[in-house]
Amino acid sequence: MNTRTRVLTGTALAVALGAGTFGAVSASAAQAETAPAAAAAATAKKDGGADDKNFTTTTHLTVDAAARAAQAALEAAQKENQKVTVAVVDRNGNTIVTLRGDGAGPQSYESAQRKAFTAVSWNAPTSVLAGRLAQTPNLKDIPGTLFLGGGTPVQAKGAPVAGIGVAGAPSGDLDEKYAKAGADSLAK
Repeated sequence: MNTRTRVLTGTALAVALGAGTFGAVSASAAQAETAPAAAAAATAKKDGGADDKNFTTTTHLTVDAAARAAQAALEAAQKENQKVTVAVVDRNGNTIVTLRGDGAGPQSYESAQRKAFTAVSWNAPTSVLAGRLAQTPNLKDIPGTLFLGGGTPVQAKGAPVAGIGVAGAPSGDLDEKYAKAGADSLAK
């Protein structure tokens, strides 16, 4: 082998060894950096969160429970020959289920949803909230709300987790009676 070939071979060998050493050092450094993160993630998973002070735990009504509550409210109305619509919303006011009873009026669908939204938003029956309009009439201006009897909150440990709204009976008192029957069915 001539000198030039030996120099090129030696240089190539040195570059390859250097690259291998650099790669090994880089890999070790990356592992060292990710090791604490992996340990923290494992601890967080074991403890239930990355940093529990940054998270809350909420309770949500299942679709099955919402459907049962809506059906119970609808059946309570049907026993009294009332044609109503029942809506169940989650804690955020999103509709989980709506049942429109046979013969229920077209306005009852949206009214039931808005009553359910209003009840869960304020964690109070809408008949109680309707009474507050005398002191604070601008409450009715809040989008998506309806301050008429017929909505009731569903609670878990005193906190609202859902709302049930009923619309279509001749009075808000009847609507609310049926909504309460739906909420009460969840305790069984």
